[in-house]
Amino acid sequence: MTDADFDVEYVERDERSARVLIRGLTPAFANGIRRAMIADVPTFSIDTVRFIENSSVMFDEMIGLRLGLIPLTTPVDEFEIGDEVTLALDVEGPGTAYSGDIETAEPLVQPADENVPIVELKEGQRLEFEADAVLNTGKEHAKHQGGVSVGYRHLQRVTIEGDLGEFDDDEPRILRGVIETPDGDIVVTDEFDNDLSKRYPGKEVSVEDVPGAFVFHIETDGSFSVEELLLRAIDSIEGRADELRTKVAV
Repeated sequence: MTDADFDVEYVERDERSARVLIRGLTPAFANGIRRAMIADVPTFSIDTVRFIENSSVMFDEMIGLRLGLIPLTTPVDEFEIGDEVTLALDVEGPGTAYSGDIETAEPLVQPADENVPIVELKEGQRLEFEADAVLNTGKEHAKHQGGVSVGYRHLQRVTIEGDLGEFDDDEPRILRGVIETPDGDIVVTDEFDNDLSKRYPGKEVSVEDVPGAFVFHIETDGSFSVEELLLRAIDSIEGRADELRTKVAV
């Protein structure tokens, strides 16, 4: 397929989540994009921790696990798989150590959220450590999955068949996601409480899947934007296809 075979439309979008309608996909390709967003797009994550002092109530291993789950901003073009960045924290109680207290040797790589709690420190307790964050992919470890929620479903087209009969009840008809209306508009079902009977009162409607059209619901952990995640996933698929093409041609 060429780029002209695809039509992409953002139905909803903010910095960390979006609904994206893509037309011109096969089910296998749609699933490939989903898998690539989960497993192939690399993110930085804390991998090794060197504790200088930990007098909190939590063991080193428990804090290490928490640190590995703190999302870090990931400018993929600036680094390669396996690259490391050094981070550090030094907090003394009373108070809570947060992700925002972590200092970084590389300004481009820092906690995506400042308010992730690490541990509560009492009077006289202290947490000090150095850590190495490594760039890797979700296929190596789940903590590197920048796409925390990625799913898709067929776009569904609604057709008005006519008016309900005189004695027919206008019963609720629940439909969730994104639909294409009889006028060709793309509408999120949340707008009418997911009930087609509210959108088309007194009408008999039918619903069918639109061939080759899929709506992706994507949410990131803040490592990068939704658009970056989607583009990186597609680049990954294209890269593997080119590699296979080269090997077959040999």
